[in-house]
Amino acid sequence: MLFLGIDSSTQGIKYLVVDSQKGVVANIHINFGEDLPEYASPHGFLENTNPLIKHSNPLMWLDALELGLQKLAVSGIDLSEIKGISGSGQQHGSVYLKEKIPDWRKDKKLSEQAADILSRKTAPIWMDHSTSAECQELITEFGAKMLRNTTGSSAIERFTGPQIRKFAKIAPEKYAQTTKIHLVSSFLCSVLCGADAPIDYADASGMNLFDLNTLTWNQKIANFTAPNLLSKLPDVVPSNTIVGGLCSYFSKYHLTPGIPVIAWSGDNPNSLIGIGACAPGTAGISLGTSDTFFAPMAKFTTDPQGCGHVFADCASGFMSLICFTNGSLAREKIKNECGCSWKYFDQDFASETIPGNNGKLLLPYFEAENTPLVLIPGIRKNFINATNAEKIRALLETQALSMCLHSAWQKQTFSHIRLTGGASKSTGFQQILADVFQAQIETIQSSDSASLGAAFRAINAVTQESFSSLSHKFCKIISTTAPILSNAPLYNQKRTQLSTMEKENIHSNKKGIKQ
Repeated sequence: MLFLGIDSSTQGIKYLVVDSQKGVVANIHINFGEDLPEYASPHGFLENTNPLIKHSNPLMWLDALELGLQKLAVSGIDLSEIKGISGSGQQHGSVYLKEKIPDWRKDKKLSEQAADILSRKTAPIWMDHSTSAECQELITEFGAKMLRNTTGSSAIERFTGPQIRKFAKIAPEKYAQTTKIHLVSSFLCSVLCGADAPIDYADASGMNLFDLNTLTWNQKIANFTAPNLLSKLPDVVPSNTIVGGLCSYFSKYHLTPGIPVIAWSGDNPNSLIGIGACAPGTAGISLGTSDTFFAPMAKFTTDPQGCGHVFADCASGFMSLICFTNGSLAREKIKNECGCSWKYFDQDFASETIPGNNGKLLLPYFEAENTPLVLIPGIRKNFINATNAEKIRALLETQALSMCLHSAWQKQTFSHIRLTGGASKSTGFQQILADVFQAQIETIQSSDSASLGAAFRAINAVTQESFSSLSHKFCKIISTTAPILSNAPLYNQKRTQLSTMEKENIHSNKKGIKQ
């Protein structure tokens, strides 16, 4: 049986067609910047003179959705054999509609029809940090601890609740016209169903609105966030819910109308499923546009510093998540600054440097950073002169140490860490991560963990095959990197050094912040 998993990420959309017995049979990728240059979003978001504002055009996502389906339709795969679809959306992005999802006409593109139903033409995404005032208002009203203990996170700039509050304040007329506010995941799921789809528990957890104790919207927080907000939010459902059937519009791509559409979820909950990390003790690190550390949780524990988050996961439990904004884009910028090849950046630099890098660290805040919270971009370093190899190691060691430092609140020992994302192939980074965490680093068969996790969820909902069974079939380990035990004291010391640097930077960064 064939199933389709779709991942709408920051920079593009990926499609995996999976045979539930044999494995991945098709893999298509659409890049927003390269394939849809007319949207002027080379990195997946619109340029803005204010570096704290990061929005995308939802119509771009729809054009990319159709472009990928067109490519799948001519790939040689019989799409009429697909028995279920689920998907993954970049978390925290929000889409604002003034009308219901229409009965899509086959003679017009989705983007042409959807343009008329948007009450807000652009969608704030996870990289947006322009809601500090709204976050402070939420914290003043409820307290950071109450927000953490209720929603799993303190008030967070990129989360949907503060974004909605800001929209209601700066554009009250357009907010009043809004009848439904979707996440990226539920919006694209609604498009497939041809009707408003619910939000799954896992993605709802990234909104500062969802009560993880009751698995419902929190009425007090919602009422404070914006007027009549509860009436504008979709229903919330478990992640394995079949929310509808595929609408007839998509028969033009040889898909069968009426096949089950399973609730979409966020990219991180999908990735946790897609890498086979379903039990405590194994963590995942996604090395993408942002770097994300995530892991199943044995119990509901929150980060007292407010950087880490707790979500419901797609397997009826909880997961931790820590997002580091400056991931692959930071690595690309340092690679370009050094004028080196990716082979040198990923591998060869290691032979020209030593673990610990003689204390050199580089805080890579090319964009406003989530962990720790840094609103004014700008790199920081504790050295003047360095070779290209030392600059690369300084960046990679800092990134690894920051993940280790800011995941300590979970009080878990991770014996295995699975990597996914583009940079997971870097052997130099693999060894650094192994030494910093003193854990075995594993890479798996598929690097497209979010779309694979979405496919797993479709299979699970339709056939009831367990995630552990699917993981055993499809998440084969292809490489392991063991930690060098003698490097543990060195990196423990350097983690303390990084903590001091971060605190000094945060103190100086707070001066002159302008909203």
